[in-house]
Amino acid sequence: MEIPYWMSRTQLMLGEEDVRKLINSNVLVVGLGGVGGICAEMIARTGVGRMTIIDGDVVEASNRNRQIITLASVDGQKKTEVMRQRLLDINPEIQLQVIGEFFGEKEFIELFHANQYDFVVDCIDTLTSKVALIHYCYNHKLKFISSMGAGGRLDPSQVQVADISKTFNCKLAYKVRKRLHQKGVYRGIKAVFSTEQPDYNRVREVASGPKKSVIGTISYLPAIFGCVLASEVIKGLLGIKK
Repeated sequence: MEIPYWMSRTQLMLGEEDVRKLINSNVLVVGLGGVGGICAEMIARTGVGRMTIIDGDVVEASNRNRQIITLASVDGQKKTEVMRQRLLDINPEIQLQVIGEFFGEKEFIELFHANQYDFVVDCIDTLTSKVALIHYCYNHKLKFISSMGAGGRLDPSQVQVADISKTFNCKLAYKVRKRLHQKGVYRGIKAVFSTEQPDYNRVREVASGPKKSVIGTISYLPAIFGCVLASEVIKGLLGIKK
């Protein structure tokens, strides 16, 4: 198969063999918010040939400050459908599996029994589902990476990649670690997190929905998390150690 012209700059950077590896790779991205949306897009723009995207949410106006798929013209539409069209506009040949539902442990087990992924990306912001996905990937020795909290922070220079056992200054990471400890897991989970102390004065309680609270966000920080995640996926698919 001839490599499409739109991938010529990537081919110049990586070489033909690695580009073909990406075209033949299959990646799962769960969660299409401020972090997951840009992560999925960067993976697709790199030329990964097959992807599954999962999110049960719809676009809301309050997402517009940080989520790459969010425009006034798509308010109320399912995030997965908006992302589907965006990814197909980038790469019309990409093979997409699109699931517009919220997933728990049972659904993840069924998904993995039916599909084989070369890399899994966790961009979930609800704790129970997040831990269920992490624990499954850990137990089954799948290549995966997990995003911790991007909210309440301003400094992009403090975004890092580390084992979850070495994360700090992140309430989400603390809660994930605590749940994993109850399952006997203490390390072996690669995570993207920020060392910046978040401003918890920027938290507002919510009366309904899966989240008990929301935290203030700035436009660029979730996108930086997403790009760092995407870089780890591409390096992992190609066996790049640095």
